Amino acid sequence: MTPPEVSRRDVEVTVLTGLSGAGRSEAAKALEDLGWFVVDNLPPALIEKMLTLALAPGNEIKRMALVIDARGGIFFNEAVAELAKVRRDVSNFRLVFFEASDEVLVRRFDASRRRHPLATEDRVEVGIQRERELMAAFRDGADLIVDTSDLSVRALRVKLAAFFDSDSSADGLKTTVVSFGYKHGLPLDSDIVLDVRFLPNPHWVEGLREMTGLDDPVKDYVLEKEVTQRFLARSKDLLSVLLPGYRDEGRHYLTIGIGCTGGRHRSVVLAQEVADFIARSGFGAKVIHRDVGRPASQP
Repeated sequence: MTPPEVSRRDVEVTVLTGLSGAGRSEAAKALEDLGWFVVDNLPPALIEKMLTLALAPGNEIKRMALVIDARGGIFFNEAVAELAKVRRDVSNFRLVFFEASDEVLVRRFDASRRRHPLATEDRVEVGIQRERELMAAFRDGADLIVDTSDLSVRALRVKLAAFFDSDSSADGLKTTVVSFGYKHGLPLDSDIVLDVRFLPNPHWVEGLREMTGLDDPVKDYVLEKEVTQRFLARSKDLLSVLLPGYRDEGRHYLTIGIGCTGGRHRSVVLAQEVADFIARSGFGAKVIHRDVGRPASQP
């Protein structure tokens, strides 16, 4: 059992796991850059011992990330049991699961010319399905699921910084607001999605099309509409109930997606407004504008 002094320490333990090719290694590098102590592919039997050593008096490690993946194969059942112990003994524990669509994973393996760890003699698709089955228990128990199908390495790092940056709110709930365009697909890791396609579209206004929701003329055009103000008022009322509720239930991460057609105008303006409201309410909020850089010719 973990020594009592460990559980009394103000420590964060995050486990990074998920499908091969879904960005787990990049996530580990990103956390290292944010100052986390990262241990890759540690045998499950050593998890508790490693945690005890890292948190022993005199050590300065307060943020530790453990990477668990399919290379551990036969140890998965043992890993599930060991992580249950860590979750019990460490007050600030997170399990993050990285995934992507089969098509994207196959493309990534083809590009890298690597073999899938569970398909050394079979097609990559077979290994992916085996791994999905093998990792089901981790996905089911995850505190945060990150779908990287549409994320570049840079976008993944931005998203992780929003979740794990030490400047985030200390009240236990870290919120990310993502603006996006429906024509480019939903952000699959959103917990709440607000659809603002009903608002007047600046794309059809002469002089505003080439701008984005980060430009004042577009912002003024969207916010001056009465329907926008009514929508914002109702959204703020809803979030005033949801945010404390999620926090009180022990939720650690919340992602709010706000979508318009192309993800360049209305959703960007509303994402900024919603994030400002969340920050004023005492909850840390970071903003990601997923599609703001796409060409204006795509409404």
